Amino acid sequence: MATKKRKKARRTTHRSSKGKKLYAVRDAKGRFKDIQQYSRAHRMDMKRKSKSEKAAAKKAVKKRKPAKRKSVKTVRRTARKAVRSVRKAAKSVRRSVRKVAGKATRRARK
Repeated sequence: MATKKRKKARRTTHRSSKGKKLYAVRDAKGRFKDIQQYSRAHRMDMKRKSKSEKAAAKKAVKKRKPAKRKSVKTVRRTARKAVRSVRKAAKSVRRSVRKVAGKATRRARK
């Protein structure tokens, strides 16, 4: 017994009275099933992934290596370096402020 091939549900585009583009979704028999805003329908289509995209994503996840965790030693070392550089910068700022203050007092004396 041969089975009948079902027709795919199709969409037809229209415009609303306000000028927005619309999709008229039809069922397999061709009757209107739903009317959607084109922007919403298109956004949902873009969000949804095809079977091949899902399979490719699954494959990529399997291939990916686990991320290496940094040892405590390296984390501490980078933290120490950061603290040193901040201290050094603060020291140079202090020096330049003192210099400017000294010059200002000398000018005021004259």
